[in-house]
Amino acid sequence: MMHGCMKKADNISPLVVFTLLLLLFSMASTMLHAQKITTNIVPNPGFERFSGPPIGWSYKGSFFGEVVKYWFSATTASPDVYGQGIRVPSDWAEKGFGAQKARNGKSMAGLTLFGCTNGKPHCREYIEIQLSEPLVIGQAYYVEFWVTHLPRSLQINNLGAYFSVSEIKRGTDEILIREAQVKAANIVAAPGGKWVKVSGQFVAKYEAEFILIGNFSDDQSTLSVAPTDDSYNYAYYYVDDLLVKKIPPFRPVPVKPDDLTKQTLEVGKTIQLKHIYFEFDKDELMPRSYVELNKLLKIMRENPRLSIDIVGHTDALGEDAYNLDLSRRRAMAVEKFLIGNKISKSRLLSHGEGESKPVASNETDEGRAQNRRVEFVVIKK
Repeated sequence: MMHGCMKKADNISPLVVFTLLLLLFSMASTMLHAQKITTNIVPNPGFERFSGPPIGWSYKGSFFGEVVKYWFSATTASPDVYGQGIRVPSDWAEKGFGAQKARNGKSMAGLTLFGCTNGKPHCREYIEIQLSEPLVIGQAYYVEFWVTHLPRSLQINNLGAYFSVSEIKRGTDEILIREAQVKAANIVAAPGGKWVKVSGQFVAKYEAEFILIGNFSDDQSTLSVAPTDDSYNYAYYYVDDLLVKKIPPFRPVPVKPDDLTKQTLEVGKTIQLKHIYFEFDKDELMPRSYVELNKLLKIMRENPRLSIDIVGHTDALGEDAYNLDLSRRRAMAVEKFLIGNKISKSRLLSHGEGESKPVASNETDEGRAQNRRVEFVVIKK
């Protein structure tokens, strides 16, 4: 019997074997491609990466962004960060702040999300980050983040994630009323410091670049419950481990007419890298920049004779000499990316122009944003 089975196997044609192997290879490639596409597009999702060693506790809205890499507060309210080097003042520690352990790692965020009608200062706090790639219109996404609350905190619903086309940065501690794409419809209770998942799915209606976490409803539209007789008159939740990823089937990313890959390469032509972002006052590239940088890398690989001069520019804020050096360092950061991906140094030049060649007025935020840019000039093709 077994001998007969072996006999049949011996008679399988090489073409059938080749076809089966090709099918298996195709399936494996598809699985790997899908795995790559469904990567989390939230940089620093667990708040583990710090910009520098924090000391003490702060009541400034800017503190969160100064400490946690890539994240910032969307208003002047002051979300809290917990982790190594953070010391909670004794009067707040006595109320239980900071006693909670992170879900994973050592760091997490803390947000006041309810209590405006009770007179709580900074009754709404929001954290915000730029995604590593924009949402694709019509694409389905899965979102999750994990929360737990201060033991004597009020428990509420409406904890949510809102996706924004542009950065939201208000000069007050106002409530941001928005329609969150994903939110907790029911009151989120987390007894004993248990971490609870808030999750959901949505289809992108616009090319959002940023995600905000918070409560985007007013107190009157938010349900609340007091877990104990001596509960505080506000809701305070810890947040950890954010995830945003695509859900199959995957829609193609649209290529716009002014996309970098659509530009004609002519000697002497200046081409702007439109989506290059740096950390504030630094030459470190933000994660969102790599979408554009990978397009430039593809162009360099497809045109092996192409040589370029990378040019950095700044706005007019600050000293001239400092801006010149910053623009040079930012151009060099792009050059280092290409060299790190095996583009020969002989094909690359880089320099900075500082604030000397503005393309818009430096009197407005919008104009200054346009002036902070990186371009390249085609030297040889």
